[in-house]
Amino acid sequence: MYDMIVVVAKCACGYSVNATSASAFSVFTDLLETDFLHVYNLSGDIGWQRQEYNVTPQVARGTYGKKAELRNVVANPLNSSYDYAGSGALGGDPGLQLWVRGDSSDGMVGMGEIVAIRTDMLYGSFRVGMKMTAIPGTCGAFFWFRNDTQEIDMEFLSAQFNATSNPVSLVLQSPASEAAGYNAQGTPNFQLHPLPFSPDKEYHEYRFDWLADRVSFYADGQWLADMSASIPNSPGHLVLNHWSNGDKYWSAGPPQSDAVLTVSYVKAYFNSSTPARQLQYNAACPAGQNSLAQVCQVPDQSVAPNPAGRDGNTTAHTYFFTQHKDMTVNQTVYAAGTAAV
Repeated sequence: MYDMIVVVAKCACGYSVNATSASAFSVFTDLLETDFLHVYNLSGDIGWQRQEYNVTPQVARGTYGKKAELRNVVANPLNSSYDYAGSGALGGDPGLQLWVRGDSSDGMVGMGEIVAIRTDMLYGSFRVGMKMTAIPGTCGAFFWFRNDTQEIDMEFLSAQFNATSNPVSLVLQSPASEAAGYNAQGTPNFQLHPLPFSPDKEYHEYRFDWLADRVSFYADGQWLADMSASIPNSPGHLVLNHWSNGDKYWSAGPPQSDAVLTVSYVKAYFNSSTPARQLQYNAACPAGQNSLAQVCQVPDQSVAPNPAGRDGNTTAHTYFFTQHKDMTVNQTVYAAGTAAV
């Protein structure tokens, strides 16, 4: 998968969370960036795969089964690759749409899911721009997954959104949650954290930084919480999904009508567990992560990356290294997931 082509370039030694001059910073070797505001074909070279599967109510641990369908993962890009504001080509909020269907008459709830094809992500900083649904009865999730006991979640239950409360569930699935019937709520690795905004009103960035000793969670660049027990230590991949199984203790629902979650981007900066990729990195950066001159700092997103309103072209135009060829030499870049500058 990785060709041994070595070119000296900016960012050859990786991407740092915090400035390398700061008292604490982390450097990661690889990146995956996808600008869903400008993805026009989900079957193209974007680094993600739509999912299709059925899960019975028993396996789904709910009143209803779950039915992931390709039709529930929809590209709704902006019409121009140079714009970052406005409506999508299909109308409404622009970006990747993940639908939960309101018709559950067959005992199954239609849902949308898409997964990253990179399965070698081992530690990193993972970020998503999303706008949640306002329709009660769904769960929207951005997470890293290895297996049912190694999983890092940010989950949003639309039934919990109201005028006074808009929480996010921060979760590390672990052996303790498995022992509790895959219910993490009674474990140290669960927090229901209030947000200072309404996730269903506009787009916001949600982020988790996964290090060997902790996972830190953020919203619009503001720290929310750290977790330090049962930290995953094996490679895995990213998942975005939007679902309901009728469980009154979690997703609630199903929704009374079709509900959509919209994604504007995903940005992941991580270490690869693949020996071939590690060899390529070492050849491009012989001094390793100590060569700070060739490390690029990842900009923090401190405002809501919203494409709506008067300033949409500014607020939604976030930074992508993949829009600068000299900053991604020796990286795996998925061309169809990157807009023109």
